[in-house]
Amino acid sequence: MRRLLSSPLLWTLLSSVAVLVGVTAWLLMDRATSRGDALKTGALAGGAIAALYGLWLNDRRRRTEEDRHEIERSRISDERFAKSIELLGNEADQVRVGAMHSLAGLARTRPEYRQTVLDVLCAYLRRPFEHPSFDPDLDDWDDNEKRAAAERERLVRRAAERLIRDILPHSGTTGPTLSLNLSDARLDKLGLLGRRVGWFGADRCEVLSYLDLTDAQLSGKFLLENATIHGRFEVTRASFERKVSLNGLVVEAPVDLSVATFAEAPSVEGAQFPAGSVPPASEG
Repeated sequence: MRRLLSSPLLWTLLSSVAVLVGVTAWLLMDRATSRGDALKTGALAGGAIAALYGLWLNDRRRRTEEDRHEIERSRISDERFAKSIELLGNEADQVRVGAMHSLAGLARTRPEYRQTVLDVLCAYLRRPFEHPSFDPDLDDWDDNEKRAAAERERLVRRAAERLIRDILPHSGTTGPTLSLNLSDARLDKLGLLGRRVGWFGADRCEVLSYLDLTDAQLSGKFLLENATIHGRFEVTRASFERKVSLNGLVVEAPVDLSVATFAEAPSVEGAQFPAGSVPPASEG
């Protein structure tokens, strides 16, 4: 009985009848209105109440269906994420690249996954990695199979570096800031051209070919301490909006820091720049 009394349908029917009776009785008080017209108008008024209930019920069903789809979509996304993480440990390099692209696709369609996917890709680049270009003094690079395996892994890591760039938002845009933790990573070609980055940490990392920040917007702290860049370090039109620490950085190719904008003078204690390098311009 209590459930029946709380039913919206029951109260809608009672309200519809009450409106029908009330409007009809009110119109019958006017002698110029016939009983047929009064009853017809009352029925229309009562029907309007029922129609409003129908609209409310349809909207409720729609929202329930949308919630169900969202729950199902989240479940599928979670399963896709877990499966991709599992495949990152596969021995086949093409499987690992496919897993990275799957994660990147998830980051594009589900914004709440973007920082997590970036963390996973950065963690992959922090995995131990040996290659003749990084470790020329190792004794066993005459093993062709080992050299080929190292080169395949190098290509996988390049894919991770490209996907990191693709996931990051463009400079000058609004929205959540995304951070990169590349400390202790071995990087080959990391180009963040025209991208907006929050906190950037790459302490003790090693860069083989280049670290390119051309037109990048660094809105968080930028920490590149005790790192080694064997190739180019490009900062043309890069905007560093918070603290920058290059303490102990070693760059083997000339770098021009004057073409970047710094909110405050970068810290370069113990940094080593080759001949031909240009120091940062005046603060600001």
